Amino acid sequence: MLGHKTKIIAGLIGTLMVSIFVIGLAHSISTGFAGFWGGLPFWVIVIFVLAMAVYDFYEECVLGKGCQDSDE
Repeated sequence: MLGHKTKIIAGLIGTLMVSIFVIGLAHSISTGFAGFWGGLPFWVIVIFVLAMAVYDFYEECVLGKGCQDSDE
């Protein structure tokens, strides 16, 4: 089981890496052939997905409401 600080650091690194990748992908789509209006639906999806990722990071790592130790 990971410690609280380790979960926060690992979760933050993972969330930042996913965010950078997805925002870079959306940027390349919008500045490329699709243009702004062609990339707009993808930006909406990106914002929604990143909001879910940040919420999951907050709930799992900061609040600690994730998987608890279970006796199986």
